[in-house]
Amino acid sequence: MPQDIEFRLPFPSSVSRDLEGARQRNLAWVRRMGLVREGRSLQWFASWDMPLLAACGFPYAQGPALDLCADAMAFFFVFDDQFDGPLGQDPARAAAVSQQLIDIVHGTAPAPGADACSVAFADLWARCTDGAHPGWVARTAFEWEYYFATQAHEAIGRLRGAPADMETYLQVRRGIAGTDLPLSLGERAAGVTVPASALHSPQLRIMRQAAIDVTFMCNDVYSLEKEEARGDMDNLVLVLEHAQTCTRDEAVTAARSEVDQRVERFREQVRQVPAMCLQLGLTGPQREAVTTYVEVMGFWMTGYHAWQTQTRRYTSALRILPHAGPGYFDEVLGA
Repeated sequence: MPQDIEFRLPFPSSVSRDLEGARQRNLAWVRRMGLVREGRSLQWFASWDMPLLAACGFPYAQGPALDLCADAMAFFFVFDDQFDGPLGQDPARAAAVSQQLIDIVHGTAPAPGADACSVAFADLWARCTDGAHPGWVARTAFEWEYYFATQAHEAIGRLRGAPADMETYLQVRRGIAGTDLPLSLGERAAGVTVPASALHSPQLRIMRQAAIDVTFMCNDVYSLEKEEARGDMDNLVLVLEHAQTCTRDEAVTAARSEVDQRVERFREQVRQVPAMCLQLGLTGPQREAVTTYVEVMGFWMTGYHAWQTQTRRYTSALRILPHAGPGYFDEVLGA
């Protein structure tokens, strides 16, 4: 039922002309890293079409920039699925496993014989930081840490067996969704450096939070059946259904309202950006960087939405991987 829901996201959309090349290079990367093995695992992964997500979410990117985005998207979803099994029911173990990747963010190389997720993430992080602005590196390091650390708290939610309150849900979901990271990757792929005074303005901070929330809230609707079958509690529809003691249809309608409110809030802030740039005394190139960053956020929202409404990851998940077993074919995250 949730697959039929439509969201109104009035932002620009496009597709990178390097999509086909990215498809070939991304498959080669996940195989080389050991993230995805041959046979049914590779076929299932290929059906998600992660390069399409990158090409729609970052349409201005080509070549190595697009590859970085596509490989990061592949890592996100393969890593996430590793918690759709025993690991996702063990908060302490989830925290320990995630700490290994947090350590990589802070300069520790993977140990000899490290698991495929650690090897792949080390490769991604090295490519992300190569030549990047120090401010961007510091900010993105925190975003990765947040993403990895909240995996244990999602596991706590599963053991609780009931949805959390809205504020707790948002704190955990904003972490495990990792949707702040694509905005930073998009900034990098677009080749812009947003001045700190503008990046931390109320306007851009509100817009960034709205873009983050819109992405995972729409995703919660489309992935509802998959997540509910596996006992996931950090889903907007389940949270609303539980808090408001309402029907499933009413909860989905309320979820759409949450998205609409954030879309309108984003658009309100866009109108204030030119005056904010003028008041800050930004130069022409700096104003162009801010304008590009606003476009990056819009493209990401519409691009993610375009991908998730057609990927087999959500339309075929319960048929390919029944909820009675793990949500993956290969275990690629070590204990």
